[in-house]
Formats: sequence, structure tokens, C-alpha cells
Amino acid sequence: EDVTETLELVPRQWKVTQHVREKLVCRACEAITQPPAPSHPIARGRAGPKLLAHVLFAKYGLHLPLNRQSDVYQREGIDLDVSTLADWVGAAAATLMPLVDAIRSHIFAAERIHADDSVLQQHTERMIEMI
Repeated sequence: EDVTETLELVPRQWKVTQHVREKLVCRACEAITQPPAPSHPIARGRAGPKLLAHVLFAKYGLHLPLNRQSDVYQREGIDLDVSTLADWVGAAAATLMPLVDAIRSHIFAAERIHADDSVLQQHTERMIEMI
């Protein structure tokens, strides 16, 4: 048996997920109730967590500026302005700040901090401000 493998690229697919929430009326008191809306990484935002992760990785991991990301999305038929992407990046940064603080606390709790083969052995106020 011979096996030949061929590597192919599957184009990125965009999808919109709709969450339908029914409004119900109490027959006794006529109060209207509705299930809560699903949570989003950004309040009242339309970006899902995977899209936000992709935008952040492209910006910081691949060093792809937001204007170029916007151009790529436009060619794929998705209209996302640079200002919208910038708002998402800022909101994601605010959302991720507790994680950043936890990582920073964990790092500074260490006896030594190793980076680029150099050792920082003292935590002075000046050094902490620089980080």
C-alpha cells in the first residue's frame, strides 16, 4: 500500500452566530421575561473570542498592523474598519489586564528573573517602574 499526501489550504470561513432569545409574558401578572444575552469578551461587541484572538495574534504575534488586517478582511468580503479593530484591541487589553497582573505578580515573586540569558537579582522600585 502506497500513501501519497497532498497539503491543501482551506480558505478561511466567516460565520455569524445568531442567538435567539424568546420573550415570554406571564399570564398572571403580564410581566415580560427573557433569558439573559450570552456573554461576550467585549460588552455589546459583535466580535467572538476566536476573532478577537486572531486579531490580537495577527497584530502582536505576526506584527500585522490593523490597517493591513482591515484590508485583508475587506478582500474577503468583511467590512471591519481600522477604528473598530483598534477599539477591539483596546477592549481586549482591558479584559486581559487581570491575567497580565497575575502573570506579573508570579514573575516578580520569583527569586530571580531570567531573560535573554541575563539575570535580574534585585527588584528595585526603579526596575519595577521600567517593566
